Amino acid sequence: MEIGISFWIGFVVFVVIMLSLDLFVFHKKDAEVKIKEALLWSLFWIVLAFLFNVGVWALLGKQKAVEFLTGYLIEESLSIDNLFVFILIFSFFKIEAKYQHKVLFWGIIGAIIMRAVFIFAGVALIEKFNWIMYVFGGFLVYTGIKMLFDKQEESDFNPDKNFLVRMFRKFLHDTHDMSIPRFFVKKNGLYYATPFFVALLFIEISDLIFAVDSIPAVLSVSKDVFIVYTSNIFAILGLRSLFFALNGVMSYFYYLKYALAGILSFIGIKMCFNELAAEIADQFPILMGSSGHPYHISNFVSLSIIVLFITVSILFSIAHNKKEEQQ
Repeated sequence: MEIGISFWIGFVVFVVIMLSLDLFVFHKKDAEVKIKEALLWSLFWIVLAFLFNVGVWALLGKQKAVEFLTGYLIEESLSIDNLFVFILIFSFFKIEAKYQHKVLFWGIIGAIIMRAVFIFAGVALIEKFNWIMYVFGGFLVYTGIKMLFDKQEESDFNPDKNFLVRMFRKFLHDTHDMSIPRFFVKKNGLYYATPFFVALLFIEISDLIFAVDSIPAVLSVSKDVFIVYTSNIFAILGLRSLFFALNGVMSYFYYLKYALAGILSFIGIKMCFNELAAEIADQFPILMGSSGHPYHISNFVSLSIIVLFITVSILFSIAHNKKEEQQ
């Protein structure tokens, strides 16, 4: 079955309805999101994603369903690293817990729009220039290695040094007044951006940087724009709940960074290997696999390795934390 305009319209309507319910019904009042509530919401979004995956299997087939699930897990696992950045942003700007959901909500809206631009542009580039796969793959390997050896401390985090934030402050006045929980306040006839808006701006910047890693990673799984976009959006929709659910225990994921570095490096290698194998098979058909297709690293293998990396990192983190408690 072909993915027609009706699929896109249906998905966009679904996202709009869910976001409207989230903001205007379930979280219309500023309140701190408790861990129990966040866990239930996280479970809700995960179940929705898996139900959607079942629908993809029924309508589009097993291959598309595997692509969606792999892309979703890649995005979800890489999103955890972004949660650390959110914690630092809220801490730096002293955003109270009861206002964090609102800031994240509007951050998600911006992320949804940016992902659409990135994904359509990425697919268009790949279709026009096959060699871009090597660029994406090499960049992911570089990012994974850089993440592995990155020694940046939390104390080094300072949004005031960011170029875009400095440019923003040249064109718009900002205030440190947080007495009114709004993005802008009016004083003496002028509008001033509050720390809430500057925090939102930095969340958008961090997601933009994060998308540079995650979008090529998901494009290694599928070139189908609908599959790539929907898997991304489902992961993003559950990101806020995941943030509040894991906020209190993020320090326990001691080895998570190494798992994410391994995932990015593996996906980068996979992109380069699969593209090279396809090109060689085109030149030398005798090297085709027994199935009549070029040798490649399958999405099932990718899915298994991603799950393995995350599982091992969690188990080692638990062992590390127990050892520290004993000491």
